[in-house]
Amino acid sequence: MAKLRITWVRSAIGQQARHKKTIKALGLRKLHQTVEYEDVPQIRGMINQVHHLVEWTVVED
Repeated sequence: MAKLRITWVRSAIGQQARHKKTIKALGLRKLHQTVEYEDVPQIRGMINQVHHLVEWTVVED
């Protein structure tokens, strides 16, 4: 199964509280931090919610 590589690239200062919570739920703690998750609909939905704050790519195994 493919994985998603998510990098936090833009600050959440001034963003809605639910966007800040989504960033935290993705496991991102600092700017330019990268995490990897399995490509599942739940993670895709979280990315869609904060697409303006993160960059993501699909990583094939």
